[in-house]
Amino acid sequence: MVFVATGLSVLAILVVFSERSCGIDHLTLTGDIKSYEQSLDPELCEDLVEKIDLFNDQCKPQIETLDCG
Repeated sequence: MVFVATGLSVLAILVVFSERSCGIDHLTLTGDIKSYEQSLDPELCEDLVEKIDLFNDQCKPQIETLDCG
């Protein structure tokens, strides 16, 4: 019985951390996008597109991909 409770506790903690990670990542990406909009650095844009794609694969809400054109 103790093992089941421990297992459920660990699972709950993992779920909470994964959800919070998406929230933190969203805020970080939003800040990075604002920095890009000020600098218009093409290398930064390419890095952000990769980060946004990874974020969109794992989290919701989706972030619109940048056009580095």
